[in-house]
Amino acid sequence: MKTPKQQRKQKTTQSPTPKPRPAKPAPTEASKPVQKVATQPTDSSERIQKVLARGGIASRREIERWISEGRIKVNGEIVTQGVKLKTGDYLQINDRVVHWEKFAEQVTRVLLYHKATGEVVTRNDPENRPVIFKNLPKLETARWIAVGRLDINTSGLLLVTNNGELANRLMHPSTEVEREYAVRILGNVTDATLEKLKTGVELEDGKAKFDEIHFAGGEGANKWYNVIVSEGRNRLVRRLWESQTLTVSRLIRVRYGPIVLPEGLRTSRCYELTDKELDLLFEYAGMEKEKHVVSNKPELKNQRRR
Repeated sequence: MKTPKQQRKQKTTQSPTPKPRPAKPAPTEASKPVQKVATQPTDSSERIQKVLARGGIASRREIERWISEGRIKVNGEIVTQGVKLKTGDYLQINDRVVHWEKFAEQVTRVLLYHKATGEVVTRNDPENRPVIFKNLPKLETARWIAVGRLDINTSGLLLVTNNGELANRLMHPSTEVEREYAVRILGNVTDATLEKLKTGVELEDGKAKFDEIHFAGGEGANKWYNVIVSEGRNRLVRRLWESQTLTVSRLIRVRYGPIVLPEGLRTSRCYELTDKELDLLFEYAGMEKEKHVVSNKPELKNQRRR
């Protein structure tokens, strides 16, 4: 027999019987929850000619010609125009493997390098002469591309960039980029000689001439001239003067297109173009300007990498 106190305690500890819940109505199409679907990442692939042009392999037009000739393969198959490269693709040109991933999209950089006499514009020199690329900062991807060349005995302005398409635009004969040189001549230069050099003389690879010639001073046997040419044939300035039995004792490139060799930039050192200067160069080359981003580029103005 339980006491009244025990009976009250039993009532408070017993779980109440749950009340039945009314059934939910069947959901209609409008009331059904929307199912979230995982979206695929955007396609980051690029056309072959754009990737290879950026890496300095050739111009876009040249690469398009290679595609038409069946010289380019992706994953073992000959490609057609419009094919894009995707991560992991195996690329071959003339059956030679091209590691195209290093030509990934990157911020364009342009250096103005003051080449010294005795330096060579090559990556590796069998004669172990000074190489200009050893004085440039290292790039994480891609490589530096020299816009044209200067022979070992010529000093002055040399443009270097990591943008292959820009380099090709600035070097292509159709662009007719002006190159200006300061040249010291040993010998007697007559008015008739100057007129002949402006009219044109026959060289072993065709007729050539100076677009402009300006006397820049000097006394005695050595006189300075500023000359302008619009093509990049090998040793053209020297050969033009030498065709008139004159000796070039010193040759300095002072301008390439709109870019002038900066005053005070010492030899074997470089200056990096600012974003505003890059915009002007892209406009000159007929290319769309890039969107500028904040970067951690090293300060290279008038500095040499040690």
